[in-house]
Amino acid sequence: MSAPDVRIRNGVPEDVEAVLRFWREAAENTDRHDDAAKVVALIERDPEALLIAEVDGRMVGTLIAGWDGWRAHLYRLAVDPAHRRMGIGSRLIRAAEERFRRFGAFRADAMVLHDNTLAHHAWTSAGYAMQTDCARWVRRLT
Repeated sequence: MSAPDVRIRNGVPEDVEAVLRFWREAAENTDRHDDAAKVVALIERDPEALLIAEVDGRMVGTLIAGWDGWRAHLYRLAVDPAHRRMGIGSRLIRAAEERFRRFGAFRADAMVLHDNTLAHHAWTSAGYAMQTDCARWVRRLT
């Protein structure tokens, strides 16, 4: 099944509350202390980083395509459960990869939870593979 009428655009500050609601409904691991100020800061720092997929003007997917000047990072791929398996996630990923190619990036990485097996299938079908030669190390700052 495909979704030919999907429009992908960049998020703007007016989208922030809708994005936060969308993540609570459609994203995994929503306990990350998301708040409007952080999403606004993302958009202000990098106006092309937040990708939003719409069908008939309704938000059905998101992806953060972060470029730090050296590496290309993908976060928060989320698709409305009623619109999954229609190619929306794939279209968001391709849009992010096109953005990264414009910067000269040669590789992108995606943050995916180990337990989010639904996402594993999406990323695998997009050509991504789990990196096994290193681990991510984190420390909470707050």
